[in-house]
Amino acid sequence: MLRKGLVTGSAVGIGRAIGLDLASKGFDVAFHYNRSAEAANEGCKEAATYGVKAIALQADVTKPEQAKSLVEQAVEGLGGLSVVVNVVGNFLYKLPSETSTEEWMEILDSNLNCTFYVTQAAIPHLKAAKWGRIINFACASAHHITARDKDAPYIISKTGIIIYTKSIAKEVVKDNITANVIAPGVAENSIGLDEVVPPLPMERPAALQEINNAVWFFINPEANYITGQVLEVSGAWKL
Repeated sequence: MLRKGLVTGSAVGIGRAIGLDLASKGFDVAFHYNRSAEAANEGCKEAATYGVKAIALQADVTKPEQAKSLVEQAVEGLGGLSVVVNVVGNFLYKLPSETSTEEWMEILDSNLNCTFYVTQAAIPHLKAAKWGRIINFACASAHHITARDKDAPYIISKTGIIIYTKSIAKEVVKDNITANVIAPGVAENSIGLDEVVPPLPMERPAALQEINNAVWFFINPEANYITGQVLEVSGAWKL
């Protein structure tokens, strides 16, 4: 099994935690960032303490040509690619009728479209590795088709990620590649000091390590027969 991974949006937060967790499991890792170069380089230094290769790569993955270049640089820098984790995604909290065209497109680009661009560019390299894992990020309850008050474009983009991932999973299963979705709820890095924690059934947000564990569940070679699935890490929130 080739242990080479690319994690988008991995300078900080959930993405960084996943990158470091992969490094701790012996994966060479490409940490992707758009503007947070210093944080991405710090992540690389920490990952290197596990004795693996870690590189920081810049790209605006909402641009298809940059997303493709990111993947190609990761392949060249790591010596191949077997795991892609798409974490990048911005959020908007606004009534649908008050959402501008620019805001609508920005949310679709930063969630659904960039996931498509990176995954499409990565698939040929995963096929070349003869074993691959695609992990895309949605959000808790994105698979429930209901009205949304103030996060409609965000949920639409995340629901699209689920449909896209299931579709690609069926296509690449013959190539020994699986594609699955992690759907987190409120995580420990989701709430700022000036924000109110929403009522949560478990009365706490998810620890980043709990999200790492879910990602590893799909990457683990023992999960070879699991593909096209959505795993919520939400502590029963929004069920």
